[in-house]
Amino acid sequence: MTQLAFIFPGQGSQRVGMGSELARTYPVADAVFQEADAALERALSQLCFEGPENTLKQTENTQLAILVCSVATLRVLETFGIVPHAVAGHSLGEYSALVAAGVLDFSDALRLVHARASYMAEAGETQQGTMAAILGMETEQLQQLCDTAEGVVNIANYNCPGQLVISGEIAAVNRVVSLAKVEIGDRRCRLLPVSGAFHSPLMVPAQQKFGAVLDSVTLHPPKIAIAMNVTGTFATDADDIRQLLFEQITQPVQWEKTLMTIEETGVTRFIEVGPGKVLSGLVKRTLPESSAMNVEDVETLSVVADEYTDGA
Repeated sequence: MTQLAFIFPGQGSQRVGMGSELARTYPVADAVFQEADAALERALSQLCFEGPENTLKQTENTQLAILVCSVATLRVLETFGIVPHAVAGHSLGEYSALVAAGVLDFSDALRLVHARASYMAEAGETQQGTMAAILGMETEQLQQLCDTAEGVVNIANYNCPGQLVISGEIAAVNRVVSLAKVEIGDRRCRLLPVSGAFHSPLMVPAQQKFGAVLDSVTLHPPKIAIAMNVTGTFATDADDIRQLLFEQITQPVQWEKTLMTIEETGVTRFIEVGPGKVLSGLVKRTLPESSAMNVEDVETLSVVADEYTDGA
């Protein structure tokens, strides 16, 4: 049987209306949104379904919204008997993956992401930074530009061959972008609409506060193989996973390596679980012999169900 992996999106994949169709159609999805609303004591579901967009895209809202939408989608897939052999999530998406792997209870994932998002948003306000996507530049070349720029700037996301993201102080990021444009052209460098320098040393204040919350939560050994962002390799020990979650806030996301690690186990098919198709595109550019599909609404669910359950 074909080996299958679930991958879970991170911040940036949000959209108004996400999860609404699944919640209306499948009680198990609606139950996830209701649980989140009760735990958070606010109508996060309404924000997902109706917006407004400006509120949804705020870090402290976006991270929770994507987590809840992704877990709701996961629960629907489980009712179809579609179960992965491995899981991973991009940045924030790692928490959805941990729920899928049985490492985190959903209620604890909510608590962690609520704290993580709040502290990251706060750090973004006190230590202003930004991020930029750099396309078509070799890793070593971009690292050299970061090393020579004054101020804090580092490679934050190793997304796929030819797609890197830098993060750091605004002036330092702008300097690297200017240098990169000389090498690869204006169209291949793009500042990202983010509220902070995620996965950089500017997030240390968020990391320190988050550590106390992380230590208060129970993590279980994974029931499904899970590849982690910081190392790009599988983790099997709950204490190791806890440490990697702590480090993830300031360390780069090794997504290209993560996908390659999963493929090495025999996985050739990936399902992106949650809003958007960003990760599906990264699979296609990283693993040309593998395929990727996404599930975010009733239509995409039906396509995947036909593929994996003989139309059940």
